[in-house]
Amino acid sequence: MDLESVIYNKNPIKEQSWKTVLTLAYQSLGVVYGDLSTSPLYVYKSTFAEDIQHSDTNEEIFGVLSFVFWTLTLIPLLKYVFIVLRADDNGEGGTFALYSLLCRHARVSLLPSTQLADEDLTEYTIDGGGTLQDNKRNNLGWGLKLKSLLEKHKVLQRVLLVLALIGTCMVIGDGVLTPAISVFSAVSGLELSMSKEQHRYVEVPVACIILLFLFALQHYGTHRVGCLFAPVVLTWLLCISAIGVYNIFHWNPHVYQALSPYYMFKFLRKTQKGGWMSLGGILLCITGSEAMYADLGHFTQLSIKIAFTFLVYPSLILAYMGQAAYLSKHHEMESDYRIGFYVSVPRPLRWPVLAIAILQAVVGSQAVITGTFSIIKQCSALGCFPKVKIVHTSSKIHGQIYIPEINWSLMLLCLAIVVGFRDTKRMGNAAGLAVITVMLVTTCLMSLVMILCWHKSIWLAVCFILFFGSIEALYFSASLIKFLEGAWVPIALSFIFLIAMYVWHYGTLKKYEFDVQNKVPINWLLGLGPNLGIVRVKGIGLIHTELVSGIPAIFSHFVTNLPAFHQVVIFLCVKSVPVPHVRPEERFLVGRVGPKEYRLYRCIARYGYRDVHKDDMEFEKDLVCSIAEFIRSDTSEYGLGLGNFEDDTKMTVVGTSASKLEGVRMSVDDQEDTCPQTEGTSELRVVKSPTIRKRVRFVVPDSPQIDMEAREELHELMEAKEAGMAFIMGHSYVRAKRGSSWIKKVVINYGYDFLRRNSRGPTYALSIPHASTLEVGMIYHV
Repeated sequence: MDLESVIYNKNPIKEQSWKTVLTLAYQSLGVVYGDLSTSPLYVYKSTFAEDIQHSDTNEEIFGVLSFVFWTLTLIPLLKYVFIVLRADDNGEGGTFALYSLLCRHARVSLLPSTQLADEDLTEYTIDGGGTLQDNKRNNLGWGLKLKSLLEKHKVLQRVLLVLALIGTCMVIGDGVLTPAISVFSAVSGLELSMSKEQHRYVEVPVACIILLFLFALQHYGTHRVGCLFAPVVLTWLLCISAIGVYNIFHWNPHVYQALSPYYMFKFLRKTQKGGWMSLGGILLCITGSEAMYADLGHFTQLSIKIAFTFLVYPSLILAYMGQAAYLSKHHEMESDYRIGFYVSVPRPLRWPVLAIAILQAVVGSQAVITGTFSIIKQCSALGCFPKVKIVHTSSKIHGQIYIPEINWSLMLLCLAIVVGFRDTKRMGNAAGLAVITVMLVTTCLMSLVMILCWHKSIWLAVCFILFFGSIEALYFSASLIKFLEGAWVPIALSFIFLIAMYVWHYGTLKKYEFDVQNKVPINWLLGLGPNLGIVRVKGIGLIHTELVSGIPAIFSHFVTNLPAFHQVVIFLCVKSVPVPHVRPEERFLVGRVGPKEYRLYRCIARYGYRDVHKDDMEFEKDLVCSIAEFIRSDTSEYGLGLGNFEDDTKMTVVGTSASKLEGVRMSVDDQEDTCPQTEGTSELRVVKSPTIRKRVRFVVPDSPQIDMEAREELHELMEAKEAGMAFIMGHSYVRAKRGSSWIKKVVINYGYDFLRRNSRGPTYALSIPHASTLEVGMIYHV
């Protein structure tokens, strides 16, 4: 089955059958809630590490439980389930989904190759079926003023981009810290079955072995073991809720009193600064909440809401209440505060629970790692991260990808965290800061979405950011104060990734501006004549360019230095647009460069930030078929006069070959041309010699009939395809121009140059044989 067809038929929300919704809710347990469900392993242990000294009263225990209950209620339940999940980008979620929504409702995108034609994409339409132009009439008052302010000032647009990148970098940092703390906390249960000396030498090696095993299996893809994820999480949730109910009735049935917010006040009044600092451990109860929104594209809003509201939320509340009930009756055991979860498990069940906890930690870590791969792919698609190798591990399940370089980097960083910290407290401080920073970024972007996208009152957006922002700012301050106790890790990781991402984006933008300023005018091409002043040899010359209009300087550089070029030339631009997916029938924009007899075409392949880039021969086939379909349907008068060629921005939308029931289709075989014509269609074939070689033919519908000129043009395209395709790409050397500041010279000459030399080329170029690839060196002075 074609992966693109799977993507656009994957969202079952339209069916709205209860069977479908409940099935998706069950499946979401393993993908969305693995990380969130693991938090009972380390919340109490991190909270009572050192900041709070236990006493003979239950005020500290009940106060922590009250904070946990209201934090889980206000942030995941109220903020994410009832508000943030509504801000989906055509069914997709995450930090870049919010940024994408803002880019489409206001012209704040810093992507260089934007076109008005992109606004005609089906998924570019906004909530309510409007487009960007329609939005101008609806956005009145403060919303219009805010929109104009953002569009006028480039500084604000950069701030918006940096804000989205900070959230993204913290997600990557969470991808390092969550596997470390989850696995380490699960393994800590071994402390109850061995001496302290033995445990010291066993805990770290066992955690490292599990992490090595986890990252080594990534290249197989989660779809091979994904069927086990949901049962593991379901078993874990039922297990911790059952243990919680047992502890409540067995140790302290009155623990429900701690759900009153009054206990939060008593807790802070008694513990003062220590209680405030302990909030950094309490906030770990909501780690993984962002996954509800980030993984929205794989499920539906209703299924995620049902799974959290009716299973995950009550199970977590019962688990935390059960731990508090046990601790409230065991003040004399100081180690109970240090060990946390496992000491509240009845003794006969500890080994089975330990095994389930380790499996649960692996599942939770897997979800975070997969999410890290996904967000890096989105960043790369939007020009904010160097090109990396992306392996699609499943041909049927959208979003299952593997990035080798990132996988091994995460593994090394995870092992360094475990070996370097060796305790849950500092890991928790680091993970807490990463989690709360992502939530703060989401809150800020959501307030803008309310005004610009939902057209709500600015006062409603202010209330939203003040209410949730103040809660998250409180937790953020408690995490930041522990900078020297582990919180420096996500800041350091985010700073490194942010610098790399912004340098790459800045260098890419400057390189594109140089291309635009130095593109060749169309008059130069017309002055060369149909043969371009050189010998035209058989074949297709595929020239990669970032330009969406004009002739790239690389072409003139090539033509003026070599005496021959291909009979058919295609200027190919592969660009990303700020939508999650581009439908296959809207994939290509095709147009001419110059008169018809020049045989020069421009093809723009458009992809969304979550789209799958084809890296095999299927892309080449779709590309040639899109040109053929354009030739068949082209009714322009190119060739009759020269005044029509000064603007080459006129493009035609053409879909992929798999998306068209009617249209030009191409077939390739190794047989001689002896087959009769197919009934109902016209077949154009190329027959040159009796030797067996690749035969190319276009199957063209009889209606509408094509004229002889178009038929001859299709014949030349087939001959060129048979002769072979050569890929011409620029090998750019980007340097800061004279007079630039020393900062710009460092960024361009060293930073961007290092990233460019260690990044990968276009994905569609990977399947082209090296013998068919030609690199043309050019120096860019930006």
